[in-house]
Amino acid sequence: MAIQPSFPIVDMAKLSTDERKTTMELINDACENWGFFELMNHGISRELLDTVERLTKEHYRQCMEQRFKDMVKSKGLEAVQSEIDDLDWESTFFLRHLPTSNLSQIPDLDQNYRDVMKEFAGEIEKLAEQLLDLLCENLGLEKGYLKNAFYGSKGPTFGTKVSNYPPCPKPELIKGLRAHTDAGGLILLFQDDKVSGLQLLKDGEWIDVPPMRHSIVINLGDQLEVITNGKYKSVMHRVIAQSDGNRMSIASFYNPGSDAVIFPAPALLEEAAANEGQSESRAIVYPKFVFEDYMKLYAGLKFQAKEPRFEAMKAMETTVNVGPIAIV
Repeated sequence: MAIQPSFPIVDMAKLSTDERKTTMELINDACENWGFFELMNHGISRELLDTVERLTKEHYRQCMEQRFKDMVKSKGLEAVQSEIDDLDWESTFFLRHLPTSNLSQIPDLDQNYRDVMKEFAGEIEKLAEQLLDLLCENLGLEKGYLKNAFYGSKGPTFGTKVSNYPPCPKPELIKGLRAHTDAGGLILLFQDDKVSGLQLLKDGEWIDVPPMRHSIVINLGDQLEVITNGKYKSVMHRVIAQSDGNRMSIASFYNPGSDAVIFPAPALLEEAAANEGQSESRAIVYPKFVFEDYMKLYAGLKFQAKEPRFEAMKAMETTVNVGPIAIV
């Protein structure tokens, strides 16, 4: 599949060369105008990624494929004649890493797979925190601001959704995953490099996210849009089911802690107010809320536009007293 030349692909190795400034500008443009970018040379070993992919595909074949086929048969999905809008053509399980891990409790995972996924999660967590500091640098925020904005009382919420999108007999009628924005913070995706399907909405057009070997795809969630007061955007995306090929998707979500209070960064409000010649209170576009409250609302509205969610949170604006975010 040809790579669309305009899709932002970031070579992180260039951050330690004289091309750092250009690379940082590319990341900033991607955050402002795409909500997505793809990382190469991100520091996670290719050997680890290959092992994660091999074990994930083996686990699907051994433990999940038949269950998925049974579900399809029980719901009569192979014979549907009209568009299905209340389910997704995906087989998934979810691993929780922070604040506490559930890796030992997931059934059907052999010990080798558990150990490999624990190592993978550690690498992805480090990459997420590195990226948050790169975003801080681009935004003019103190190093550590975004990580601490996510922290809450017990640290961030961090987990991984492991998905397979099997061949679909009616891809025109059933989506692999219906269009949505992600509720959380920063999403880091290790995806199949042979079977495509992920698309994002840009300027009214659905654009393919190119599958590239050993890359990590980054997208921004709703919380980063709020904290940046809309300077950076979360973007609608979906997965198109394919008639042949099984697509692997391992999406890790680095999110705020459940009791973290989310609100636009004061430094960015000052900047917006100065640029537009208005008071800081007038520059505030987004609400202040507790992350857990947003997630409760999102659970029922995931596949709808994000703007009514923000409006609903603004209507019930939290009265939690917010002090300055400690930078550690």
